[in-house]
Amino acid sequence: MRNFILPFKQIKNLLILITFIALGFTANAQYKENTEVGFILGASYYLGDLNTTHLNNSLPFGGIVIRKNIDRRFSYKAELLYLNISGDDRGDATDTIAIDRGLHFRSSIFELSGQIEFNFLPFESGNALYTWTPFVYTGLSFFRFNPQAENKDGLWVNLQELGTEGQGSTSFPERTKYPLTQLAIPLGGGLKIAINPSFNVILEYGVRKTFTDYLDDVSTTYPEGVNSNVIDISNATYEMSDPNKTHIAGEQRGDPDKKDWYSFVGITLSFKLNNNTKGCDY
Repeated sequence: MRNFILPFKQIKNLLILITFIALGFTANAQYKENTEVGFILGASYYLGDLNTTHLNNSLPFGGIVIRKNIDRRFSYKAELLYLNISGDDRGDATDTIAIDRGLHFRSSIFELSGQIEFNFLPFESGNALYTWTPFVYTGLSFFRFNPQAENKDGLWVNLQELGTEGQGSTSFPERTKYPLTQLAIPLGGGLKIAINPSFNVILEYGVRKTFTDYLDDVSTTYPEGVNSNVIDISNATYEMSDPNKTHIAGEQRGDPDKKDWYSFVGITLSFKLNNNTKGCDY
């Protein structure tokens, strides 16, 4: 049987491949997982029937972030956020449909989410070779909201309880009141900057894909019996459903084919907890 001998070029390429693999294992071995705790602040807003423009009606938000860096590319993140959103038909003098509808709302949102982040560049605070990177993330969020509007007496009332589109009435038995606690898909990205071995600044833009059209309490049509007396639809419901009293039963109030989103722009100040080890020497 002939002896099998690898040509020199193939041996060279094999040695190069083995070297790269070994360097990769060495780098991973030298990287120590670490945890960061941070505080995020910024501005939040929503997109839906009462607002179609990004960053319009932005309001302050804040939260706490815990990030587990498992290597220079991937991190796990848990986030607890308190956001504020609002919309107002009365603020756009050029939109005659919105002015005629005359609706407005505000809502706080409490969100708890788990996410996974991917860094486009290797990133490690405390390592002069890897001091910044763009990143993206996704995951799963639980959030609670509660849209409110101001009535004619100047009081802010909970709109979901009223059933402003006939939810919970005999006129619309197929319309049930929407749940105030729901799921969303967090999507976003930004820029991480290592200021020193223990402190990072993170710039972030995030959006939340929801599965509801009722962040603003507006979705389908005006309820059966507007401007009439239906026993299980209250006067308060009529008032908050059609404050200008210019619509009739069945007229379109919102667009049910487009779900609502909420978004934010923020900056995180993040502090590393276990900063007793470094990565590779340099």
